[in-house]
Amino acid sequence: MYSFRNDYSEGAHPRILEALAKASLEQNAVYGNDRHSLHAAELIRQRIGRDDVAVHFLEGGTQTNLTAISAFLRPYQAAVAAETGHINVHETGAIEATGHKVLTVHTEDGTLTPKMVQEVLDGHTDEHMVRPKLVYVSDSTEIGTIYTKASLSALSEFCRANQLYLYLDGARLASALTCGENDLTLRDLADLTDAFYIGGTKNAALLGEALVICNPELKEDFRYMQKQRGAVAAKGMVLGVQFEELFRDHLYFDLAKHANEMAAFLREGIAGAGFQFLAPSPTNQIFPILPDTLIEKLREKYGFEFWAKIDASTSAIRLVTSWATPKSEAEAFMKDFLSFVR
Repeated sequence: MYSFRNDYSEGAHPRILEALAKASLEQNAVYGNDRHSLHAAELIRQRIGRDDVAVHFLEGGTQTNLTAISAFLRPYQAAVAAETGHINVHETGAIEATGHKVLTVHTEDGTLTPKMVQEVLDGHTDEHMVRPKLVYVSDSTEIGTIYTKASLSALSEFCRANQLYLYLDGARLASALTCGENDLTLRDLADLTDAFYIGGTKNAALLGEALVICNPELKEDFRYMQKQRGAVAAKGMVLGVQFEELFRDHLYFDLAKHANEMAAFLREGIAGAGFQFLAPSPTNQIFPILPDTLIEKLREKYGFEFWAKIDASTSAIRLVTSWATPKSEAEAFMKDFLSFVR
C-alpha cells in the first residue's frame, strides 16, 4: 500500500545521509557551534541576500513555533492565526501552554488579510483582554494555498502600521517557493516578515528547521529561550550538516519542485475526471472532493488523510506528494482512480 499521507514518511535524501555519515566520523563542536552549522547559516544568509539576519537550527516545526512565539511575545500578548493554522489545530495547544492565547480567524483559503486581522484588533480593545501582537501565517498554508508577493506585502504593511509582528511558518516553504504560481523569494520573506523558518523535515531532511530572525529587536537573547525550551541540540551538527547539504547548491528547491510536479500530475488527472477541490492548491498538498464510495475503494490500495465531510455522500481527502514520490506510484494511483470512477 503506497502512502500519500504526508511528505515526511521517507527518511532523508541520499546526499544528506552520505554527508551525515562523513561528519559523524569527525569531532565537532557542540550546541550548534560546529563548522557545519555555522557554514549552513552562512549559506542561508547568502541565499537570502542579507547578512544581518540571525539563523537558528531547531529540530521540529512545533518546537520552532512555540520557542519563537514565546520568545517574541510578552505574557499578556497573543497570536492571530487562521482557524486552520497549524498552531491552532495540530500542535496540542503548544502556544497556549507557553501562556499565549491564539486568536483565530475564519478564512476560506487558509490565508489572512489585513481586514481579517483588523477585525481581531477591533475586538480586543483594553487590558481586560489579551493584546494581539503577532500575526502567524503559513506558506504554503495548511490547505496547500500560497501567499503572493502582493498579499504578503499588504499584510506586512498592515502589521508594521499596527505594531504587530509578522511570523511565517515555513514547514512547506520549499513547496510554496517552487510552485508555478509563486512570485515570492527568500529575500522577500526576510524583508516582509519579522521572522520565518525554512522547513527541512518536510523536504528531505531527517529532521530540522532553520529559523530566520529578521527584526533586530527579536534577536537579543533568543538562544536563552531556545535553551530553556529544550531546543538547543547537543549534537547540533546533525542539523547543520543537513542544511549545509540542502543549500550547498539547488537541492532544497529541486526536491520540492519534484514534489510539486507529482502533485500536479494527480491534480490534473483528478480534475480531468470531473472532480472539484476544497482549495486551489498549487503545491504538494491537494484536497479532492470525492464520493465516499470512491474514497473507500481507494483506501484499499493507498494511504491518505480524511480531511472534511462535505455532504451526506462526499468528503474531501488530502493527498500529499514528497521529494521521494516515484512517478510510477503517481501513475498507478491515477490508473486505479480512473478505473474506480468508470
